[in-house]
Amino acid sequence: MMLSSSSPEAATRFLSFVNASPTPFHAVHNAALRLEKAGFRKIREKDEWEKDLEAGGKYYFTRNQSSLLAFTLPQKWKHGEGVSIVATHVDSPNLRVRPISKRTKEGYLQVGIETYGGGIWHSWLDRDLSLAGRIIIADKNGGFASKLIRVDRPILRMPTLAIHLDRNVNDSFKFNQETEFVPILGLIASQLNSAKETEPKEVGATASDISKNHHPALLSLLADELSIAPEDIRDFELHLYDTQPSVLGGINNEFIFSPRMDNLVSSFCAVEALADIASSQSFPTLAGNVNCIALFNHEEIGSVSTTGAESSLIPSLLHRLSPTPALLAQSVSRSFLISADMGHAVHPNYRSKHEDNHTPQMNAGIVIKTNAKQRYASDAIGSFIVKKLVERKAGKVQEYEIRNDMPCGSTVGPFLSKIGVRTVDVGNAMLSMHSIRETAGSHDVQNAIDLFSSFFEGFAELDKQLTVD
Repeated sequence: MMLSSSSPEAATRFLSFVNASPTPFHAVHNAALRLEKAGFRKIREKDEWEKDLEAGGKYYFTRNQSSLLAFTLPQKWKHGEGVSIVATHVDSPNLRVRPISKRTKEGYLQVGIETYGGGIWHSWLDRDLSLAGRIIIADKNGGFASKLIRVDRPILRMPTLAIHLDRNVNDSFKFNQETEFVPILGLIASQLNSAKETEPKEVGATASDISKNHHPALLSLLADELSIAPEDIRDFELHLYDTQPSVLGGINNEFIFSPRMDNLVSSFCAVEALADIASSQSFPTLAGNVNCIALFNHEEIGSVSTTGAESSLIPSLLHRLSPTPALLAQSVSRSFLISADMGHAVHPNYRSKHEDNHTPQMNAGIVIKTNAKQRYASDAIGSFIVKKLVERKAGKVQEYEIRNDMPCGSTVGPFLSKIGVRTVDVGNAMLSMHSIRETAGSHDVQNAIDLFSSFFEGFAELDKQLTVD
């Protein structure tokens, strides 16, 4: 069956989101902007915001610029209500600038980097790379602020070795990630010729002076981007990213070619679904659970951080919405969590990597992910609920379970199920997961939005019809 050649509208909106979100910091910022446009009010964890909650209200908060929780309260909300949660993550495998990055070799300026997560690292070679992240700056009033930055042009590259110098490169391509995986920033000659412009002013050997840790040319570039002086930069977290924009592809625009789709697709869809529901005419009449999305950081390295799925983010929200042990227990028992992360589509060139009856296709519907060893948190109850929710939007579901002779990845789901909330793992099928350039189905973006919308609209009523205990 041929798909329509028209561009799926939801996929086109996703392209704008992912192109504007080269780091988790940017993804959280852009998610917050979308929520504010839908009428959500920002609250802060350090405030006693629970005193100001109103039935029918829309709220969100962020933690450390890299995770986000947003929720809506039904019109007849009271303490002890369940919470319907879609949980995702906003981090992806990438390369990060080291705290001391200044390196030179054979006349080249180089930047020391560290690998983050389980990336397909050879896919980063011969790409047009740049830098994005956040910078701690000193302001004119003696204070300090964390500002987002994105250098919107190629400045870094990791060239491969010419085949003439390694005739066996195509036989078994391997490289040392410490010594042979260092990006080039420029030539030393260019730095020497413009030393007056690139050397930062002397600010003294204080602990917060980082001028000796990085190339002056790099600090100058970052300062220019923010219209500040190099000596105003006190610290930073910078990620490398591919400057090639995300696009629709395939003969019928059936694909998305993009970095970071694991897991910005799920994150985008969660934000869109909650924002759409909160902006709809039916929102004032919605009853039942609190609707919530949770965008976590650090899933790719185990979720163990203050902003990861093992942090206090969701438990804290549940406690603040249901402040006594009895109310909290009731809320947990009435809650349900969809852990949404991308899944593995069957690869036409590697069919043997899938179990014979579990071969998800792109653009063929939501994938329910199951693992008997609980690397995914799905069980029959959760799977049934997802299927009924998908039916409400006339959608389709697929099943994925890994082969017995292969290890299974994981998601935020198993970590969050420890809270006691019923949990299911789902995702969209994709290829080249963890590559710098991944492939997913353009029609699946709307499929995920539909599932999450159906969840927010109809879970509480469906749950009343289900008897388990």
